[in-house]
Amino acid sequence: MSSLSTIEKLGILADAAKYDASCASSGTSKKNSLGGKGIGSTEGMGICHAYTPDGRCISLLKVLLTNHCIFDCHYCINRKSSNVRRARFTPQEVADLTINFYKRNYIEGLFLSSGIIKSSNFTMEQMVECARILREEMDFRGYIHLKTIPEADPELVHQAGLFADRISINVELPTVKGLSRLAPDKSASQIEGAMGNVKADISEAKDAKKRFRHAPRFAPAGQSTQMIVGADAANDSDIMVKASKLYTGYKLRRVYYSAFSPIPDASAVLPLKRPPLIREHRLYQSDWLMRFYGFQAQEVMQATGSDGNLPLDIDPKLAWALKFRETFPLDVNRAPKELLLRVPGLGVTAVHRIVAARRHRMLRLADVGKMTVSIAKVRPFICAADWRPTALTDRADLKTLLAPKQEQLELFAS
Repeated sequence: MSSLSTIEKLGILADAAKYDASCASSGTSKKNSLGGKGIGSTEGMGICHAYTPDGRCISLLKVLLTNHCIFDCHYCINRKSSNVRRARFTPQEVADLTINFYKRNYIEGLFLSSGIIKSSNFTMEQMVECARILREEMDFRGYIHLKTIPEADPELVHQAGLFADRISINVELPTVKGLSRLAPDKSASQIEGAMGNVKADISEAKDAKKRFRHAPRFAPAGQSTQMIVGADAANDSDIMVKASKLYTGYKLRRVYYSAFSPIPDASAVLPLKRPPLIREHRLYQSDWLMRFYGFQAQEVMQATGSDGNLPLDIDPKLAWALKFRETFPLDVNRAPKELLLRVPGLGVTAVHRIVAARRHRMLRLADVGKMTVSIAKVRPFICAADWRPTALTDRADLKTLLAPKQEQLELFAS
C-alpha cells in the first residue's frame, strides 16, 4: 500500500466510492470567497452546479478515505473478505487533492466516505481531521459532505457536523431482517439512534442561530441517507414505508435509492442479478410524490401490484390514478390544488400555473396544453371549459393508451 502513488490511490478509492448515491449539494447555506478571503464557494457567481436527473451533484470530489474495512457486509465490495486492491489516504492527502482539484476548476466540493479501519472511532477521527484541515488550515469554503459512521462516538459525529455542510448515515437496507442477514456487524437501532442525535443537533443549532448571531452552524444542508434496492426480499411497499418514517421521524433532506449491483466473489445469500434500473427510477418517482405532491406512503402503496412492487411500465402517479378513477375527472377551473397535483401529467409547476391563470379567466384544454409537457396524458383525467372526457376516463384499455411506447433506438440514428 505504501508504494502506491497518489494517482493510483485516487483511482482505487474514487472507483470504490461510486456505489454511494447520496451526494448532492442541494440545501446548503450560501458561502463565497468575495473580498479575497477564503477559497471556494457553494452558490456564488461563477459556480455552476451540474445535477443528474435524480438529483445527484456531479461536481464533487467523491472518494473514500480508505477501502479497508473490518466489517463484512455481504453486499459491499469493500468488505473485509473481499479480494480487492486496497488503498488508504491520509487526511492531509484528501485535503490537498480537494484544494488542487478546486483550483483547477474540476470540482466544487468534497464527498468523503470510508471503510472502517482499526475502529469506528479511529476512522471517524480521520474524516473529521480531513474536514478540519480544509476549513481551519486551508480556509476552504466550498461544499463538504461527510458520510458518518453510526457506530462512532456521538461527539465525533457532532464534530463532523460542525465542519460539513451535509452529513449522512446510511440505513443500508429497508428492513431490520434484511440488515441483520446481510450486514451482521450493523445495528438498525444504532443507526437510527445516530440519526436521531444528528436531528437534535441540527434543531439545536437552528434555534441557537435565531438567538445568537455568531452561533456555530451544524450541517446546514441537513442529513440524508441511502437504501440498497434489490439485495434482499424487501418490496417497494417496504421501502416506501421506511422512507416515509425516515422523513417524518428524522427530518431528512433526501432518501437515496441505489439498485443493488452484483459484486465479484459475491456471497451466496445475494441475488445473482441486479434489479432492473427502472425500479430504482420508480422509487425516486414515488419519493417525489410523498415529498412534493401530498401523497402519503399508504396512498403510494395502493399503486403497487399484488407483489408489493410498483409497476415498471407506468409511473406511480398514473398507476394510482388508474386504480382510483372515481376521483376523476377534475375540473381545472374549480378543483383544489391538492387534487390537481394528483392528475397524471401535471407537475408542481404546471399546477401552480393553472391555479394562477384561472383567477383571470376560464381555462380551455389548449390553455392547459401550454402548461404541461404531454396533454395526451392529462386529457382523460380533467375537465376544461371546452373539454369533457366522457367515457375516456373509464376505458378498459386506458393504461395501454397512456403507457410509454416501447421502441428500440437505432444505433446509427442521425
